[in-house]
Amino acid sequence: MTATPASEATLNAPYGLRGLDLPNRAVLAPMTRISAHGDGRATERMRDYYRSFAEGGFGLLVTEGIYPDTAYSQGYLDQPGLATPEHVESWVPVTAAVHEHGASIIAQLMHAGPQGQGNPHVSGLRSASAVRARGQQAGMYRGSGPYEQPEALSVEEIGEVISSFAAAAVRARDAGFDGVEIHGANGYLVDAFLTDYLNERTDGYGGSPMARTRVAREIIEAVRAAVGNDFVVGIRISQGKVSDATHRWSGGVAEAETVFGALAGAPVDYLHTTEWKANAPAFPDEDARSLSQLAREFAPGLTIIANGHLDTGAEAALSLGEGGADLVAIGKAALAQHDWPRRVEQGRQLLEPLAPSAFGDLATIQDWELRAAEPVPTS
Repeated sequence: MTATPASEATLNAPYGLRGLDLPNRAVLAPMTRISAHGDGRATERMRDYYRSFAEGGFGLLVTEGIYPDTAYSQGYLDQPGLATPEHVESWVPVTAAVHEHGASIIAQLMHAGPQGQGNPHVSGLRSASAVRARGQQAGMYRGSGPYEQPEALSVEEIGEVISSFAAAAVRARDAGFDGVEIHGANGYLVDAFLTDYLNERTDGYGGSPMARTRVAREIIEAVRAAVGNDFVVGIRISQGKVSDATHRWSGGVAEAETVFGALAGAPVDYLHTTEWKANAPAFPDEDARSLSQLAREFAPGLTIIANGHLDTGAEAALSLGEGGADLVAIGKAALAQHDWPRRVEQGRQLLEPLAPSAFGDLATIQDWELRAAEPVPTS
């Protein structure tokens, strides 16, 4: 791939994404905030939270993971849903508030899979196979101790999961969202199917890297069929997981080619790659390219969003240039200052990204976050 230089000014260049006219290349990364009502309805606090990022200059917002059904998809207590008419109604003020400030908003649809640690609808977990997620549950999301061992989904249940994503995408459209992002990263259900040690299946949904992409491809196809061609559909992909941060695809670059090539053949608009550091080599012992660079090479027709410690304008510009990304998703640095895009554009000082200790015991929306986009005096 030929490297293309980019400057911080590139961040302010407009971009078109399936009918969306984005004013810049800055995207709010999805971040779990567990601040919904107990039944999954979005709250006024969530409306104000997302609105503040639109006010701060982000052209596109991706929500935290939203569960699509009232079966096994919910992963955390007080996680928002898009599984019922009441959920749809609760999201309407959120999407309207974002649109009032000229930004677009995408709903990230997430099935917890083997990493569920709080679901009032059912007991137990479902995953690609009966393999326990590594590591410990996240205390900041009200979990403790090892993850529960899940049961393997039957082929019939896989079909139900696929249908639930499609139905939730229609609800997202009805709630005023501009698109949906399938959460295929970080160890949740779709990523569990993609992961060799979490997927021990011997049917058509497991085995080779190509077979392990089948669930992701079928979800994308079902969602596209349900929402039509005038709605953005993306997917988020990672190697690392909530439960296994250092995981790397065992097949290296060849597996990346299979995964990204397979997804590029589905009716999807973008790939959202997320790594601990977006600009670092994905397979340092084999190749110098980052995951977003590999996505650009193996899925050349798709929009690429890069995420992972792009805390400064210079780091974001590198990702937009040599990193092969079209858009950059900003996470912890955005929490520190909801007006991150404006600060970069105006050359103002950036605050340090937030450490986990800043959230206290729980990763909920904090009062200080609702003030994070307040105007900074210029004199």
